[in-house]
Amino acid sequence: MKDFDELNAISELTCIEDPLIRCREITRINHEGESYPIHSFEIGSSDPSAPVLGLFGGIHGLEKVGTQVVVTYLSSLFKQLSWDEELRRSLEKFRIVSIPLINPWGMYHHRRSNPNNIDLMRNSPSRTHEKTKFLLSGHRLSDKLPWYQGNSDQMEHELQTLVDYVKEHIFESQRAISVDFHSGFGLRDRLWYPYARTLTPFKHITEMENLEHLLNETHPHHIYRIEPTSESYTIQGDAWDYLYDEYLEKNPEGVYLPLTLEMGSWIWVKKNPLQIFRRGGLFNPLKSHRYDRTMRRHIMLIKFLFRAVGSSKAWVKR
Repeated sequence: MKDFDELNAISELTCIEDPLIRCREITRINHEGESYPIHSFEIGSSDPSAPVLGLFGGIHGLEKVGTQVVVTYLSSLFKQLSWDEELRRSLEKFRIVSIPLINPWGMYHHRRSNPNNIDLMRNSPSRTHEKTKFLLSGHRLSDKLPWYQGNSDQMEHELQTLVDYVKEHIFESQRAISVDFHSGFGLRDRLWYPYARTLTPFKHITEMENLEHLLNETHPHHIYRIEPTSESYTIQGDAWDYLYDEYLEKNPEGVYLPLTLEMGSWIWVKKNPLQIFRRGGLFNPLKSHRYDRTMRRHIMLIKFLFRAVGSSKAWVKR
């Protein structure tokens, strides 16, 4: 196995022993003699129907900052569990589940895609019939071009691992929120919700608007633009559209808000144009003070969603 900073940080988290923390290696990505583990973490209640917050990162290997946000939060949470009795009592009632790094091969090799040159976020069975953006929305022209969906109806191993994990750990919950952390689009941080494939509002738009209102009231100076993914562009094969529709079929009475945080990395490049010449510079904050600010900003969001999952009566009006 070839290691790197993000994978090493995740490995360190797996060594922490606490009865509320369950971690495991759920699969390995093997390619041309290289082997990379994918780790998962479950924190809190073991009741599959308990309210749950899912945290996911690294589906695009170039976007290291997404994994870094998740790992930073988990590291802080694990330390807090060692002394915060109120937090421990809260986690006996609901759960946090996480795969911090879904595409380790891509992250090691500084690639958006997986070893098969496939964009995992364009690889699900979900399809759009709306107007699409050439290449960007997903295509099957060539694996030499970015945003390639793949030509098979079978999902890639990394994506199938994510899908199976979400079905196992989120689908039985009646109240669920997940966040998939990305970077690279625009000058502003966007918090996207379904759908990516259609302009039609998703079933839980009212609950999403209620949650947005809570965020605005609780953190009036937050920096997020909150909107459906399709307001920016439509996507072929979006994984979270697929998982949301599958959740509704499995659990029609439940409420699930699968969110995508798209960190606007262009602002980092605007403030430091020379970083485009450094590996990963288009997608990640390279200056230490910008990295620290990014961590603080998004840890606040995770903590808000953590409290919201456990207080769903505030945004699910039934």
